[in-house]
Amino acid sequence: MKRFKGTGVAIITPFKNDSSIDFTAVGRVINHVIKGGVNYIVAMGTTGEASTLTKDEKYALVSYVTEAVDSRVPLVIGIGGNNTQEIINTIVEFDLQGVDGILSVAPYYNKPSQRGLFQHFKAIATCSPLPILIYNVPGRASVNITSDTCLELAHECDNIVAVKEASGDIAQIMRIIKGKPENFHVISGDDMLTIPVIAAGGSGVISVLANAYPAECSELVSDALKSNFKAAREIQFRFIEAIELLFADGNPSGVKAFMSNMNLCQNILRLPLVPVNKNVYSRIQKVVEELK
Repeated sequence: MKRFKGTGVAIITPFKNDSSIDFTAVGRVINHVIKGGVNYIVAMGTTGEASTLTKDEKYALVSYVTEAVDSRVPLVIGIGGNNTQEIINTIVEFDLQGVDGILSVAPYYNKPSQRGLFQHFKAIATCSPLPILIYNVPGRASVNITSDTCLELAHECDNIVAVKEASGDIAQIMRIIKGKPENFHVISGDDMLTIPVIAAGGSGVISVLANAYPAECSELVSDALKSNFKAAREIQFRFIEAIELLFADGNPSGVKAFMSNMNLCQNILRLPLVPVNKNVYSRIQKVVEELK
């Protein structure tokens, strides 16, 4: 499971003026992040606006991304939702050749109990031919996968190999790290908490910032994993404002504003998401210039 250690990047899904997927830009982003040294790629996650993609678009995107990545780095795809059976059906239907893992978010809106969360992920893990990475993001899902539930899944389901932890609760994250199986990865889901999570024994980050700045994010994570925290902090401090701006007016609105300024994609999102407001965009332009 070393495939999921280090710097993962939750890549955006670029769109054209007519809101169709810009596959040329997808390829450009993939080459950009691989050249920057990321350890693996996550497609069709929150940052990839997966919730706005049709089933046919998801199939086409996975096919294109798999071909574009061409086994240069491991590939994880997002298959999650609040209908357990539909997730299982999707996993069974997808052509997963060339894919190394599945990131599955906690069920949103339903607000299941901890037992419901356990049974949900156990059912997905049982049917999946690929390793499962749990995604805990209570700010979006309205439910928190507690440390006890996460550890129960980690110990009982061999096919659940990692958790992307975006609860922001360092105490919870540390409890998971303390009690996890040896080969289970605890991955930061928050760019701002990468260093604290790694310092506590975590395996790295699935980053939004790495879409725009893969080399710097990869260096930061590499330094932190080597316990060279002074060098890691210097990079983190340099990018504090950039990370704050990623989420100042919504994600992936922020990162697409950064990347459009870097000529990596157009600044286009699908409703209900919209581009960042003029004030945030102006601040992003300034930060991009300062970081050159």
